[in-house]
Order: sequence, then structure tokens, then C-alpha cells
Amino acid sequence: MRVGVGYDAHPLVEGRRLVLGGVEVPFSQGLSGHSDADVVVHAIIDALLGATALGDIGTYFPQDDPQYENASSIDMLRKIGELVREKGWYIINLDATIVAEKPRLTPFIGKMREYIGKALAMDISRVGLKATTTDHLGFVGRGEGMAAYAVALVGEKG
Repeated sequence: MRVGVGYDAHPLVEGRRLVLGGVEVPFSQGLSGHSDADVVVHAIIDALLGATALGDIGTYFPQDDPQYENASSIDMLRKIGELVREKGWYIINLDATIVAEKPRLTPFIGKMREYIGKALAMDISRVGLKATTTDHLGFVGRGEGMAAYAVALVGEKG
């Protein structure tokens, strides 16, 4: 078995939709980025790639590649899940934390887990996801952006 850790952060801006875990969350701002800037999915992708020593998200989805402009991060996650399996690994479980002051994310966590599990062809019981705040500390606490951490456990197919 191997473990990988992922992290991502993006600034909040006006005029963009907020997508987290593949779910559009109603909010007055969205995350700025080349793709849909889904911080939790990006952190999960990096955790999976780290666990399998396959590089990082920029290796497969470069920010300067126009084909990934406004791309769906859930579609990107699906591709990484396929790559992980092709390279002889299976995903045992994932755990991720979204760090955001607002909006309240609890009502959306179940649907996010469902989308992530479906994208990776894994049972939702193996997808942990939660949200927290920073109690108004740092860039997240000031409402300037959001971040996410993820851990992935993978096993080698025998």
C-alpha cells in the first residue's frame, strides 16, 4: 500500500461559478483558475498521483494548455482514476477536507462524495469528505480564497 497527499488553493473572484467536488454550490463568488478551479478535486488528483508516483496535476493538465480552460475537474479526476488503474493500482480510500469560511458546505457534502466516487468508480463509503473554516485566520478566513487537503491510500494489484 502507498499513501499520497494533495493540496490546492484558489482565490475567490466575482463572475465565476463555485464548483466543489463536482457540485455547483450557490454562492456570490467562484474560484479563479484555468479549469473550473475545483480545489477539492485538484487536491484528490494530486493525492492519487503522489501515492502512485505518477507526477502531479500539472503533468497531465497543464495550465497553459487551452484544451483545459474551464475544463470539468470531475472529468479530469475520471481520467486520473483510469490512469491509476492502468498503472496497476487500485484506490482503497480517499479523505479530503475543504477549507472555506463561506458558504456553508455541509448540505452539499453528500452529493460531492457521490460525484467523486462515481468519477473514480469506487464505493462512496470509501470517500471521506468534510469542510472546515479557519476561524477567520489567513487568506481563507478573510474570504479571499479556498483550499483543500486530501489523502489517498492505494494498493498494488496483485
